[in-house]
Amino acid sequence: MIIFPAIDIMGGKPVRLYKGDFSTAHQVADNALETAHSFVRSGAEWIHMVDLDGSLKKERVNSDVFITVAKETPLKVEVGGGIRTMADIDFYVNNGISRIILGSVALKNPALVKEAVKEFGDMIVVGIDAKHGYVATEGWTEGSDVYFTDLAKRMEDIGVKTIIFTDISKDGTLSGPNIKQLVEINNAVSCDITASGGVTDLNDIIALRNEGLYGAICGKSLYDGTLALMDAIGVCR
Repeated sequence: MIIFPAIDIMGGKPVRLYKGDFSTAHQVADNALETAHSFVRSGAEWIHMVDLDGSLKKERVNSDVFITVAKETPLKVEVGGGIRTMADIDFYVNNGISRIILGSVALKNPALVKEAVKEFGDMIVVGIDAKHGYVATEGWTEGSDVYFTDLAKRMEDIGVKTIIFTDISKDGTLSGPNIKQLVEINNAVSCDITASGGVTDLNDIIALRNEGLYGAICGKSLYDGTLALMDAIGVCR
């Protein structure tokens, strides 16, 4: 299982949210690049980065931060937030980003996802964020009546190979991942599933690994010190 340490960016700075509420944003580090270098020292090969401003404004806002990390570290960078067009995807691909995460457009513009997968294949990842099992979009500010596994099946049908699943009610809470829903989506589709939201400690990492998940995103647990990145990577080798 791959461990993805996370850096969410707002106003150019690393921040964390509680349950996706933008009013709860608080800075967790001085500098994204320095933080990324610390992840490298702990053995990370990937980093998960989100443009929180972009997700609200529906356009690229903090792209310079992500490109700097991609160019100045050996990390493979996956980026989400505010990616709405093929031009956005082209921009990131041409600037060294390894994977592009499509979130809201998976529900609202599946034709774009299909086109992106045709053009860029495995570089395209779909992020499915859900509250009480139903998909939420636009930086988690809009709900829907679409069940999370139904959207996952639609994405599988158009060729998506990797899905990041986030239970919004768990995000930033250090209350443990939603194992039940993660197992449900992992069983529903053949896609690789990355767990996001609620990871607290090494026991959570082991539980996700034992359920056959492809990856786990770790954010608040790393910044609060309840999980050591080196240990998480170690048990997944």
